[in-house]
Amino acid sequence: MASNILQKSDYIKTSLRAYFLQNGFNYGNYQGLGYANMLFPALRKMYKEDDDRLQAALKENIEFFNTNLHFVPFITSLHLVMLENNTPAKEIRSIKMALMGPLAGIGDSLAQFCLAPLFATIGASLAQDGMIMGPILFFVAMNAILLAVKVLTGLWGYKLGTNIIASLSEKMEVISNIASMIGVTVISGLAVNFVKITTPIQYVANMPDDQQKIVAIQDMVDAIAPRLLPVLFTGLIFYLIKVKKWTTYKLVILTILLGIVLSVLHLIA
Repeated sequence: MASNILQKSDYIKTSLRAYFLQNGFNYGNYQGLGYANMLFPALRKMYKEDDDRLQAALKENIEFFNTNLHFVPFITSLHLVMLENNTPAKEIRSIKMALMGPLAGIGDSLAQFCLAPLFATIGASLAQDGMIMGPILFFVAMNAILLAVKVLTGLWGYKLGTNIIASLSEKMEVISNIASMIGVTVISGLAVNFVKITTPIQYVANMPDDQQKIVAIQDMVDAIAPRLLPVLFTGLIFYLIKVKKWTTYKLVILTILLGIVLSVLHLIA
């Protein structure tokens, strides 16, 4: 049964605390501390004087978390609605983890590749004409729109969670699978675009009529499977995280060492 302790205003306040999501960012749990910090006032209100339950709830939410700060209110609102309706912690975590990847891709694309270039171009054009409104327009427009996104996504998560919470448990597996597929699609697109690995290895092949041809291994690889090397490296990183439980620090060190050694040996470029 729902406790209905939190009011709509509490969800809005939690959404606005998205500005503090990056506080405490580290390479151990990324935004884990910031996420717990966002939820803290709402959790304090829910558990009141029960410090043990409050501490347990905070500990559950300082694990690894990484998403876009403008869309994270959607996740926190769903999280709190489910928590108020006594949804099992495992199901809450499944939704939280399944949504962070897709929303990170959507939010980063909106803020960094849509709004920022748009208003930067308009602002720069005005500034070139000597108008002080150029940078002011960029600052005000960006912050106003992203503030609205935070509040609206928070309210959307609250409304969605309130409306579907009764049937959410039955559809949890389907929702998690769909969100996971979207997340895999987003991560795959990011991997092939941002992981840059090629090999400069070439060899000379003897052709008919005593002719020779320089053959590039990279061209052969691309003919078989374009962007294969970035995919293989991404798969290695996934394996080390998922199976071997490597920390981010180990992965960064491994990446740097592999980059240096393989570059010196002229195996990658």
